[in-house]
Amino acid sequence: MDHASPRLSRRRILQGTALAAVPYAVLPAARAGAHTPGPDYPLAEWRPASAGNYTVADRPATHPVDQVIIHVTQTSYRKTLLVFQNPGKKVSAHYVVRSADGHVSQCVREADIAWHAGDWDHNTRSVGIEHEGWVDSPGYFTDVLYEKSARLTAAICARHGIPKDRAHIIGHYEVPGTDHTDPGPHWDWTRYIRLVNLV
Repeated sequence: MDHASPRLSRRRILQGTALAAVPYAVLPAARAGAHTPGPDYPLAEWRPASAGNYTVADRPATHPVDQVIIHVTQTSYRKTLLVFQNPGKKVSAHYVVRSADGHVSQCVREADIAWHAGDWDHNTRSVGIEHEGWVDSPGYFTDVLYEKSARLTAAICARHGIPKDRAHIIGHYEVPGTDHTDPGPHWDWTRYIRLVNLV
């Protein structure tokens, strides 16, 4: 038995056209508390971590943010992003800075809690920045990496009212109980804090 294919009536075409013309203002709004995809820092590329690698929050309303924690990846920029996108790894940072050109990617919204410090208290109250490189290879700490990272840190400090000093901009090695040594002995803290304050 041969069935004729359904034909669109003039009425159905007009209904579809009318629906397409409905202004966005009358459509349902995004759910309350939903995070808009995209970076908090306008100069960053949005490279989201797996939702299994951080805790959704509403900082600073739920947890005040009063620190920036500086990390070194101990691997390449590309591999760091892959680790953060792998839900089995259970680790992330808010930002990653590439060595060669200072390119910044954001992986976790600042409102959310990245799992970077190894200590829940410090995770809840900090923004974590990973820097491509190895602690024993100072060549990765390029001029452009320092400059772009300092600009990012200054923006984070301004957004959250964090003082731009060594008490509030710390290394991963300074988190109590950590066995990490990053950013390591070759990280130039004097230069970095000066650059953060020059922005």
